Amino acid sequence: MSRTVAEKRAAFRALHQSGCFLLPNPWDAGSARYLASLGFKALATTSSGFAWSTGNADNHIARDVVLAHLRTMVSATDLPVNADFENGFGATPAEVAESVERAIATGVAGLSIEDSTGDASAPLFALDVAVARLQAARQAIDANGGDTLLIGRAENFFAGMPDLDDAIARLTAYAAAGADCLYAPGIQTREQIEAVVAAVAPKPVNVLIGGPSAFTLDDLAALGVRRVSVGGGLARAAWGGFMRAAQTLADGRFDGFEGAASGAQLNALFSGNA
Repeated sequence: MSRTVAEKRAAFRALHQSGCFLLPNPWDAGSARYLASLGFKALATTSSGFAWSTGNADNHIARDVVLAHLRTMVSATDLPVNADFENGFGATPAEVAESVERAIATGVAGLSIEDSTGDASAPLFALDVAVARLQAARQAIDANGGDTLLIGRAENFFAGMPDLDDAIARLTAYAAAGADCLYAPGIQTREQIEAVVAAVAPKPVNVLIGGPSAFTLDDLAALGVRRVSVGGGLARAAWGGFMRAAQTLADGRFDGFEGAASGAQLNALFSGNA
């Protein structure tokens, strides 16, 4: 039986209470349904993976298109979905609040708000502005039932400003502003992860593993990480396979199809979803 939005959100919140879980990032309904078939307990969207599927660069998709995508992803499976909601699609707290309210209406179980501006000359919002934007997101969630998880993201390492101390200062401020989970994509070392986990404890921390890593899920759990996402990693892996196969066609060969999934396997997976 399908779970209600409230049930999905409750299940998602429970996952953050103890242990460590993997939160893979599909980019369309088909990839979401395949991941659900593998037994994952929750999913997260990927702004980059979705953007590439539409022929656009990351962070170049309009808010209404993203909201429609979130509705598609929420309805694709019975799993809770965390929204990669970029920087909230607004510079001011009021704009972020409006965007968050619309995201909540899609049925997502959680959403992340980045502190990136999109301006290369000043890639991060000033801390007081970033905090006000998180507070606005928190207020919008609380005004709409309060059960949607809020993730605060410090984008230092993705924005070309890899200052761990500043990232930690931002994350602790976001925790105080009402973020339920904290996330600094781009941290990679054991020491960086331990420092972030300790700084925001007891609130849960998300770590991004977007490529080959020496860490296992058990290793990250031992460091106190509560959840692990892969961002655009799965989408990039799919694009890698597609590009290799297409390049062999351009060379007049057909060996690039080696290892392709069978049509029968895919039809069996998606039967009943028409």
